[in-house]
Amino acid sequence: MTEPNTGKYEFDTEARIAQTVTDGPRYAPLKVEELSPEGAEQLYALRTAFQIPESRPLPDVSLIQLRHPRLFGGQMALGVELATGKIPPRDRELAVLRISWLARAPFEWCEHVDIGKAFGITSEEIDQVKEGSSAPGWTEHEAAVLLAVEELMADHCMSDATWDALAKTYDEYQMMEMPLLVGCYLMTAFQLNTLKIQPKADFDYR
Repeated sequence: MTEPNTGKYEFDTEARIAQTVTDGPRYAPLKVEELSPEGAEQLYALRTAFQIPESRPLPDVSLIQLRHPRLFGGQMALGVELATGKIPPRDRELAVLRISWLARAPFEWCEHVDIGKAFGITSEEIDQVKEGSSAPGWTEHEAAVLLAVEELMADHCMSDATWDALAKTYDEYQMMEMPLLVGCYLMTAFQLNTLKIQPKADFDYR
């Protein structure tokens, strides 16, 4: 068994930005009129799923991903299912923040700092995510959520002890979703890092 990183994870954030952000993105975002017919269908599905009005421009990341419309459709289908699934939004965002910090994913981290705050995660808790599941202050349930992430990323499996701790508060649907949540956002981090997707101009990644 590979031991999970349950504590503070420190790395050279400037070097990681140079690797995964600087001189990016590797592909330019498409203009709406450049979308293929299949891409236009996916654009409509995206706006419908997230109730994005026609007047609101899509983020560059979506217009880059729409270069591969069928792949984008598959990613979106899983993402929507997880975003509207049984795991509470606050738990989901705690998990995604730990995933993106361990994956050293600047774009994903910065996006989910904002999303996490919208679901009640405080700035202090966001800093605490960097300290891991062993940091003081988490409830037993929150620590189990973070430890599940750490174990799945380190060993690609959740231990019996963590499963039992999480199952005290999660039902069967939520337990089934948890490994896929980690896999989905880790997969997304691979793509976003490799494509050098640009975070917002005032992003804070320390």
